[in-house]
Amino acid sequence: MATYKSDFLNILAERGFLHQCSDFVALDALAAKGKAVGYVGYDCTAPSLHIGNFLTMMMLHWLQQSGNKPITLMGGGTTRVGDPSGKDEARAIRSIEEIDANKASIRGVFARVLKFGDSATDAVMIDNADWLTKLNWIEMLRDVGKHFSVNRMLAMDSVKLRLEREHEMSFIEFNYMICQAYDFVELAKRLGCNLQMGGSDQWGNIIQGVDLGRRMGLSDPLFALTTPLLTTSSGAKMGKTVAGAVWLNEDQFSPYDFWQYWRNTEDGDVARFLKLFTILPLDEIAKLAALQGAEINEAKKVLATEATALLHGRPKADAAAASAQKTFEQGGIGGELPIIEVPRADIDNELSVVAAFVTAGLVKSNGEARRQIQGGGLRVNDAQVADEKAKLTGKDISTDGIIKLSLGKKKHVLIRPV
Repeated sequence: MATYKSDFLNILAERGFLHQCSDFVALDALAAKGKAVGYVGYDCTAPSLHIGNFLTMMMLHWLQQSGNKPITLMGGGTTRVGDPSGKDEARAIRSIEEIDANKASIRGVFARVLKFGDSATDAVMIDNADWLTKLNWIEMLRDVGKHFSVNRMLAMDSVKLRLEREHEMSFIEFNYMICQAYDFVELAKRLGCNLQMGGSDQWGNIIQGVDLGRRMGLSDPLFALTTPLLTTSSGAKMGKTVAGAVWLNEDQFSPYDFWQYWRNTEDGDVARFLKLFTILPLDEIAKLAALQGAEINEAKKVLATEATALLHGRPKADAAAASAQKTFEQGGIGGELPIIEVPRADIDNELSVVAAFVTAGLVKSNGEARRQIQGGGLRVNDAQVADEKAKLTGKDISTDGIIKLSLGKKKHVLIRPV
């Protein structure tokens, strides 16, 4: 492994964040002096960010911890255009009201991993709507558009793959890379930003910004740095569950579910994820990574607790860990398990077990519920469901006023009749 002058690149290298860089030597020298000012852009396409965004948030965290300055760029402007990267079809056009609501919902999560304030290394949050929405179209074409080669734009993976598959790309999407490149130049002028970071799928877009800065006569060079896209050791795309994406906002993915997601990590990924998604010292991670056999489960619990503490705070992480222990190791019902409320009348009318599991989000369809029953995968109050026509009745409600539904050994939801 290469050794760098800067703590920033050494940390990223040791923890597995590094993929591509436009100029490692020059960026290393800049970061060693505490002069790296780096940003990551986050479009407001949903009310919450997801696990993939957590990875780049950690890059900003280590940038700040190594004495440099992070910037979080909210995509209030670029979300109106839509990033075609990695997409076979156009993103849905969202209203300005929806984008603003998403932006407001997303903002708070950054304070978990970054320190905002007025000192030299404190993080700054800014919105590209501040400049993109004020651009004059003719001036944009003349002053910025002239620096872009359509030949090179057509060769970009985000464009080329769509065209090769004969999937339509709209003119507005085609312009996304211009907007992103211009963001980099604008941040350089406004805040002295000299580094853009992102996932490896953003390499082409980021390099366009580096090149635009040179073409538009910026006095100081700009740098691109990417991290590998997240996949598990089995090759699966990371960040998906039966219920959908792993969101970072608590109201969309509870701290308990977040804890449980990391607890279910594949054995081969534990060490890597401890490096990427916790701030534990590397020597401590090495000891956990050395655990073998059943002991690897202890390392998974540490991963789950530390990753959850980083995002949701130590008290909620500890509560999730305690709830999981009670549920899985002591045969009880943990207080942090997700709870779904259903009308008491549904239970009085004998709600079907199949419908209950669909309502709880443990399965996606009635058919899937029936297949799970046939395979012995569904339990009610820890008792295996054997009959596809089974009903929930008042007798199933515990003295705590709940019914426990389980899919396999690790997925549980509580139903509370109200």
